[in-house]
Amino acid sequence: MNPNPSDESPTSSETRERFVERAMEEFESALIGYAATILHDIDLARDVAQDTFLRLCEQEPAKVEKQLKAWLFTVCRNRAFDVLRKQRRVEPIDEVRWKKVAGDEMQPDETLRQRERLEKAAALLDRLTENQREVIVLKFQQGLSYREISEVTGLSTGNIGFLIHTGLKRMRDLLPADI
Repeated sequence: MNPNPSDESPTSSETRERFVERAMEEFESALIGYAATILHDIDLARDVAQDTFLRLCEQEPAKVEKQLKAWLFTVCRNRAFDVLRKQRRVEPIDEVRWKKVAGDEMQPDETLRQRERLEKAAALLDRLTENQREVIVLKFQQGLSYREISEVTGLSTGNIGFLIHTGLKRMRDLLPADI
């Protein structure tokens, strides 16, 4: 029996630590990529992702585990916009380093072609409205559902569907035939 009930037991401490470690393993790269699309600065994006996980450390795992992905992306988004407001600067999207493009099994020429296609897609994304770009990144790069995107952005699921539809249509219209 624990003589001081206010002390956290080692088991619950280890559980929280492991919970945060698993969240970092699964979502760190995605959060950095998402923050980079907002901030257009990979170093700031890393800082925002790190801050997101620090805030996760302060949470009870039981309170956030059911909606962990949406919670992380919401905190990351809010923190990224805080940084933007603070610094009041925006850089072109081509400064963003997208998450790892090539696996070990890809040939150099395949890697180069894929990187070029991603750079063209990133340039097209930059021509969309901010809302369109954000929901498309959350949906297709980060794999969030409409409900999760709604929780992150505060937009209705209907509005999200409309933004994705019109954004993809605009990208198709701008897309060169060789992609």
